[in-house]
Amino acid sequence: MSLQTLTWIVLLAVTIFWAVGAYNRLVRLKNVIANAFGQIDVQLKRRYDLIPNLVEAAKKYLQHERDTLEAVMTARNQARTASDAVRSRPANAQAVTTLAAAEQELDGSLGRLFAVAEAYPELKADQTIRELSEELTSTENKVTFARQAYNDAVLDYNNAQGQFPALLLARLFGFAPSAMLRSTESAVERQAVRIQL
Repeated sequence: MSLQTLTWIVLLAVTIFWAVGAYNRLVRLKNVIANAFGQIDVQLKRRYDLIPNLVEAAKKYLQHERDTLEAVMTARNQARTASDAVRSRPANAQAVTTLAAAEQELDGSLGRLFAVAEAYPELKADQTIRELSEELTSTENKVTFARQAYNDAVLDYNNAQGQFPALLLARLFGFAPSAMLRSTESAVERQAVRIQL
């Protein structure tokens, strides 16, 4: 065997080992994203389960604010659907962007509900409303921490799949960049103090 042939065999072996390692790293980082979203998903489910209870408790005080209550439930349902889509594809940038927009709409609807609630002292004094508001605030805090872990995982993955020469392998095997889950100023966090008064 000639030196030239041996050199080509060594180069081919090194390239194959590098490719397998790079591919496995991208898969691992994509799985870290899925795990990180799982932590967010648990809290989002809790939030989505609390909202109907809040709306139901507010109904007895806000009979003529039906549109506001319906808007909250519609936004909650859209956010839940978007969350389900991300659960099945946690590294999909479009699904994450859709979820972020749906969450922003839900936060806006909750903000309008809490703004309306300000005009009703008996609603603000209701123990159930206060407890639900506290639970939503606690859940929002947990979502914030989980979102940070998710965004860190996305950053690591995007950096790995965007660096040369791994970029070539990522494109070849369809590892597309993922999107970070942007935070929105939570309506629950903005209004919780007022509701608890």
